[in-house]
Amino acid sequence: MTRWPLTPRGTGAVLLGLASFVLAPIVGVPALVFFGVLLVAVVGLSFASLWLGHRADGVHRSFAPDVAAVGGEVDVRVRVDSRSMLPTVVGTWHDRLPRGVEGEPTGVYPALRSGLAAGSHRVDIAYRVHARRRGVRPIGPLVVETTDPFGLTRRLQQLGGSVPLTVTPAFIPLEVLDDLPGAAGGTMQSTTDRLGQGADNLIPRAYAPGDSMRRIHWRASAHRGELMVRQEERESNPEAVIVFDRTAARWTSEALRSPGEDPGFEAAVSTVVSAAARFVREGYSVAVIDVDGAELVPGLEGGDTTALEAMTTAFATLTARRDGSLRDLAPLFAGSTLGPVVVVTGEVDVTDAASLAPVVTHSSMPVLFVEGSGDAALRTAREAGWRVHRLEPEDELDSLWPGGVGTEGMRAHAG
Repeated sequence: MTRWPLTPRGTGAVLLGLASFVLAPIVGVPALVFFGVLLVAVVGLSFASLWLGHRADGVHRSFAPDVAAVGGEVDVRVRVDSRSMLPTVVGTWHDRLPRGVEGEPTGVYPALRSGLAAGSHRVDIAYRVHARRRGVRPIGPLVVETTDPFGLTRRLQQLGGSVPLTVTPAFIPLEVLDDLPGAAGGTMQSTTDRLGQGADNLIPRAYAPGDSMRRIHWRASAHRGELMVRQEERESNPEAVIVFDRTAARWTSEALRSPGEDPGFEAAVSTVVSAAARFVREGYSVAVIDVDGAELVPGLEGGDTTALEAMTTAFATLTARRDGSLRDLAPLFAGSTLGPVVVVTGEVDVTDAASLAPVVTHSSMPVLFVEGSGDAALRTAREAGWRVHRLEPEDELDSLWPGGVGTEGMRAHAG
């Protein structure tokens, strides 16, 4: 690494040695030349003692936990295997942290004995950081600063590279959905039958009343302009649909460029993940889709916490998209009778709110989360039957949820 290799003491010694060369003939004291040579030689030998015979054989970095949620703590451990021909004195180390990760990654780097007698050395470093922003955040490299025994020269070493730390959306443990009928929170008893012997269960067909929302082929539905389902065997499960409107027009430009930069978009991502987690733990099969019907993650089975963890990890890098419109959403639900439908979006106007009205009549629990919308648009959505919440970045989701989908104002609709 490029940095002035001399300490203030070493710089002063070199300057004094050069001054001795200049002053020796002026003042007529030849001994000053030998004094100057001695000073420069000592600095040179000190420099050589740091740079010759020192190497790092390996650097291993680990995190506990491997994946962290926004607001969580992570223990970082770094193990350095190094070898030195000459003994070193105590130095310092610091680790490089990216934006979105906070901590105090500094400490004392221990002195090492000569490798001629002790062989290689292992240095273990540990510290704790706080994950503040969603995304994949590179931690490292480790920078070690050491000096020679006389304190004349110093060496900065960049050991190893950076290792990515995955920071997932903030997860809020929401209240139990005990206001919905049924043991698992819903009564969507779904039935799908094969149409004949040898039918391919991956071929979509038109939606029929009673078909499982879990079997909806969202891409085919978006392409055909009507709900299409995969042919499957008979099943019975409560279901929920979460729609995340990632259209760039709803959010700031930062939401399009990288995760963790737009507070409103981050609140929306956390809402989607937290709602999905609550539904899954209540036994729902959950579909998480975009406004065009495209699945953001594979369908989640009720009680499948492994798939839920995979979803939160995938959402660590989720950003806004350039195109999309809420007005494309209602046709996807035409002719269906659904369980809970949660729509999470940014700022909406009256036209947007009106375009969502048809969805309400097809859901037993329509919930709409919006960020920074006008009163007229919110009033239009409420009058259509949506349970509406302003999604402000500073709001606590665990206080929004119970009031939003609790007993007050609960509506049941038949398709």
